[in-house]
Amino acid sequence: MLFNSYSFLLLFLPIALLGFFGLARIDRRAAASWLTAASLFFYGWWNPSFVALLAASIAFNYLMGLAISRASGDRARRTLMAIGVGTNLTVLAYYKYAGFLLSQVLRLPGAAEASAGMILPLGISFFTFTQIAFLVDASRGLAREYNPIHYALFVTYFPHLIAGPVLHHKEMMPQFSRDRTYKPEAENFSVGLTMLAFGLFKKVVLADGCAAAAAAVFDTANPATRTFFAAWTGALSYTLQIYFDFSGYSDMAAGLSKLFGVVLPINFNSPYKADNIIEFWRRWHMTLSRFLRDYLYIPLGGNRLGPIRRHINLALTMLLGGLWHGASWTFVVWGGLHGLYLMINHAWRELRGTSSGPWPEAEHLAGRLLTFAAVVAAWVFFRAKDFATACDILIGMAGLNGTVLPQTWTVRFPAAAAQAASLGARFGDAGGFGGALALRLIVLLAIVWGLPNVAQLMTGRRPVLDEPTPSMNPFAPVWRPSPLWLFAAAALGAAAFVMISGGASEFLYYQF
Repeated sequence: MLFNSYSFLLLFLPIALLGFFGLARIDRRAAASWLTAASLFFYGWWNPSFVALLAASIAFNYLMGLAISRASGDRARRTLMAIGVGTNLTVLAYYKYAGFLLSQVLRLPGAAEASAGMILPLGISFFTFTQIAFLVDASRGLAREYNPIHYALFVTYFPHLIAGPVLHHKEMMPQFSRDRTYKPEAENFSVGLTMLAFGLFKKVVLADGCAAAAAAVFDTANPATRTFFAAWTGALSYTLQIYFDFSGYSDMAAGLSKLFGVVLPINFNSPYKADNIIEFWRRWHMTLSRFLRDYLYIPLGGNRLGPIRRHINLALTMLLGGLWHGASWTFVVWGGLHGLYLMINHAWRELRGTSSGPWPEAEHLAGRLLTFAAVVAAWVFFRAKDFATACDILIGMAGLNGTVLPQTWTVRFPAAAAQAASLGARFGDAGGFGGALALRLIVLLAIVWGLPNVAQLMTGRRPVLDEPTPSMNPFAPVWRPSPLWLFAAAALGAAAFVMISGGASEFLYYQF
């Protein structure tokens, strides 16, 4: 079930809320059980057969965590943890990487085709990583509550189940035990519904509005159409599509959770405002970055074994992070590029030191633009279906495929322009890649760089755990319960609600 669907917004969500708070007045355990059952129904809506896999994963990891917490010695705890983590990774590898590994390592004929036909359980990476973190925390004595109903809810909780954030046991379990969670609060509803409306608008209007332009460049059968302007238009369109798609999902997930009185960890914090790639990864998919840091980079040695080993650990972590996104060499290259970026960034910091130059504002601007350009280039591999496509688009972005103006491009290559016809009609630009689209990209970039994110708008309302630093812009708006903000949220939500009539599109991170 998709957040941006009528079945979710008009049926599932109201029923889940009424059942939860209605049962909470009678018995909190019944309310928690109801929300767990509703979350399983939410998950099974797409494919009921995988509910059994999710339930088996929950039962196995709960029992393993209980056994680890009760083990008498360090050796026993480590052994049990290794068994638990190994089992989780084996299941994940089977569904995500079996065919890819067989085709690449053993070169077995038909393996790639078999893997392409294998149905990947939605959210398997997120509920697997969430439970791996739980097992590790249990071995460290950080997981203190083992209520089976709360644990099942911790894993299945529908706002995070499909596309994150990756949750920590110690962050969520106390919230499921407190009285306040089970009592509806007006502020939770006003904050939650506002975030839901903003996130829905980002997804349905802003992100989906960029999809056709990106597809027209990345999916065209005629590589000659990828001239300078077209290549940059496609790359920037996808850069903004994935930004608003993930930002919209994160806002919706946090807002939905707030309706139930539960606060999720922050997972997205204006990453395109980062001045360097280190900061970018502290802002993009923050809970995944935290997981990779705490459970992969640091166990590998982190930065404790010298600069050379640190660079190796960074490269390995990002390569595996890229592979986590999908069984394809393009994802590995994307992760490898970010590993290289991080190594260069750390080396530059060591060479430069912490002192700023004579023009700090200019340096911040240059760093932000350079970081953004590097991220855009890496997104090309992330989106492209193969190396040839990615390289051809990058060549086009470098101007080596010609520099035809956008209007000329659409006339010269009508077949490729037809792929963007729907986008052109939607925004009043018959050419598809002309002035209206260019203006749209400029406006979206202005939103990304010039406006505070939704969590910053909600400063002081605890929309997420570890609220981001408030916007430094003295003219930046701050949300408060008022008719003006009610109108703004209602207008954005209504616009998105109308756009859903064309069909609900999946969030990009569903496929990971």
